[in-house]
Amino acid sequence: MVDNHVLELLKKRDQQALREVYTSNKEGFVAFAKKYSIANDDILDIYQDVIIALLENIALGKLETLNSSLKTYLFSIGKYMIYDYLRKKKKMKLVTSFKNEDFEGDFEKEFDFLFNKELSSNQKKLYASFNKLGEKCKEILSLFYYRGYTINEISEHLNYNNKDVVKSQKSRCLKSLKDKIATYE
Repeated sequence: MVDNHVLELLKKRDQQALREVYTSNKEGFVAFAKKYSIANDDILDIYQDVIIALLENIALGKLETLNSSLKTYLFSIGKYMIYDYLRKKKKMKLVTSFKNEDFEGDFEKEFDFLFNKELSSNQKKLYASFNKLGEKCKEILSLFYYRGYTINEISEHLNYNNKDVVKSQKSRCLKSLKDKIATYE
């Protein structure tokens, strides 16, 4: 894979490779981030943070080989930096879900494995069971447990009129997930 060759150059702190990675992905990332009503200066700041995170992951040994394209890896980091930015700015209600068509390959499946070399058996059970849930359950549980949204924020983000509906739906989804884990084979 060509991207793994670039990764090797980045490990050696090759400045030309860094420039190439930065410039070849910048335009696509800016276009991607503009969908979420972020000012150009802020998009460029986020993109620079993405590049820094890439270099830090390489330096710390968290990224030794790519299981996806380098672009997908960068955009996955950027996706969560955009979430954080929007959440901090209280603009999360403007964000719609990211779509796989914005990336090469099956982004959601690829991302979960980018930072983990090997999943434990419990993580595999959780991952497989979570993927068997309906889309609404996945979204609610992800927003609550992974993104750290409050019930009120989820209610607002998903346009529910009553936070109690979100509470009970989250509870049913969690029970369903636990049942799927318990019966996982």
